[in-house]
Order: sequence, then structure tokens, then C-alpha cells
Amino acid sequence: MKVGFILVPGFALMSYASAAEPMRAANLLAGREIYRVSAFSPEGGPALSSSGIAVPAAALPSHGSGLDMVFVCAGGSPRDWHRPAVFACLRQLARDGVRIGGISGGPYLLAAAGLLTGRDFTIHWEHAPALLEAFPDLAPRQARFVIDGNRITCGGGIAPLDMMHVLIAERMGPDFARRVSDWYLHTQVGEPAAPQRASLAERYGVHHPGLLAVLERMEETIETPLDRAAMARIAGVTPRHLDRLFAGHLGTGFLGQYRRIRLQHAHRLLKQSPLLVSEIAVATGFSSAGHFSRLFRAAYGCTPRELRKV
Repeated sequence: MKVGFILVPGFALMSYASAAEPMRAANLLAGREIYRVSAFSPEGGPALSSSGIAVPAAALPSHGSGLDMVFVCAGGSPRDWHRPAVFACLRQLARDGVRIGGISGGPYLLAAAGLLTGRDFTIHWEHAPALLEAFPDLAPRQARFVIDGNRITCGGGIAPLDMMHVLIAERMGPDFARRVSDWYLHTQVGEPAAPQRASLAERYGVHHPGLLAVLERMEETIETPLDRAAMARIAGVTPRHLDRLFAGHLGTGFLGQYRRIRLQHAHRLLKQSPLLVSEIAVATGFSSAGHFSRLFRAAYGCTPRELRKV
């Protein structure tokens, strides 16, 4: 099987290695070449990873490349992912019947190439807000990886180890795939639908069920924030008691925590999307761009526009 990786500059080396290394191990354990792995880059030369390490790569594959499967690995910012040559390449490979995958930010490029319409897919949680803003008709799942026929998407990080376990088992059987996973001390293979992020309880360090329900709803209602009374009903407490829960468990007030969640989301959009500052203000529930900019500066020490210049 011939497998290719299109490495967009700024890709995460861990995401690439977590997908490519299991195939190397599979070849070693089988004593023959099951997988022939090649790397490609938009520039047709070494692809520079986010850590500064360059991976030797060839020019983008063309029609008749003989590839059976290809993955796009991308990291950094979607602002750097406008790659018409990559989009055209992916569309041609899809027409050739090649199985197409995306890792970490890679699914964003698949979406931009029009290859995820009507598909079940995922993307790294950091890039999900930008994808939703750019392609509002698409709905990624926060799964570790998703296999939907000839489309394969993965959140990145170490999740490709889980994905490759399934793909190797698909080709070589579960016993062989287990041997490959054991080679990397990968003794607990994650389920595809397992979450990408730690639970709310772990992230916020709280276990009160009512407070967790409110925090979850805060993360779900960034664009149209709910008032204290509505959130208190969700928690099953009075508004005054809700304030005490926030103060006692998080050391902050209801409004302060809600604002922090919305500003964190805005920070991601500023780094990950081409939206105007005024559009990001609306997308994060602020009444005006000026109000948003003042609160953002108080939280991060710079204005939204200054952040984009970094």
C-alpha cells in the first residue's frame, strides 16, 4: 500500500510521526514492505515542522501517482492554509479514488477543497472554531478520529496512534495491529469517539454537578450568552446561590467566568480565522467592537489588532 503525507509548513511533528511510525513498525514486524510511505510539500522540498525540524519531501503528487491513501498534516493558523495547489491536488486524488485523510488542522484543508461536504469528520479542538466560522454548513465532531468511508480525519497529537491501530487492523487483522501498538507501549488504544480534551471537571477542578452544567452551557452559548437567572435554573439553584458556587469553587464571579470563556474563544478566533475584529466581537457575544477590544486588552495586555501583528 502506498501512503502519502502532504506536510503543510508549520505541521506538528508529533501528529505526523504518530501516523507514520506505526506503518514503519508494521513493515518491521511483518518482515516485508506492507506500507510504502512518502512525504510531499506544497513547495516541493523539505517541509518545516512547527518545532523547526525539516522533513524531506517531494513535490505534490499528480494524477496517476499510484497512491492508495494520503493524509494532509497542518498546524499553526488557518491564515497560512490558503493553498490552492494543495486543494487542486486533493480534488484530483479524490477523483482518482485515493482515500483522503486530514490530521490536526488537515481537515480544514479538506473542507476548503470541498471534500467534507456531507461527511462525518473531526478536527483538532483548537481549529474547530475557525472551521465553523469559515464553513458554517459543516459540523465537525470532537472525536479523536473519524473514518467515514474514503475520508479519514483525526484530531492530531497522539490520536493518530489510535487511528493507525484501526487502519492496520483493517488491513492486517486485530492481532497484528495489537503487536504494532505494543511496539510503541500503546497499551490502551482510544476509541474513535473518545473526547479530545479532558473533562470539564478536570479542566476546571470542580465536581459540583450544577456548576459543571452551567460551565458546559457557558461554552455552548458564547455567541448568545444567557443571563444569570437562566443559568441558575440550569443548575437548579437560586441566582444568589449560583454566585456563591462560582466564588467558592472558582474564586471568581459568574460574569467574570463567562467573560473569560468568551475572551478565550475570541483569542482562538483571532489567531485561527480571518474574521474581522468586529465580526469576532459579534461571534463572542459582545455588544460592540470597542467594548470587546477594551475587555480583551484588560485580559491579555494587548488589543485584538495588536495580537494579530505578533
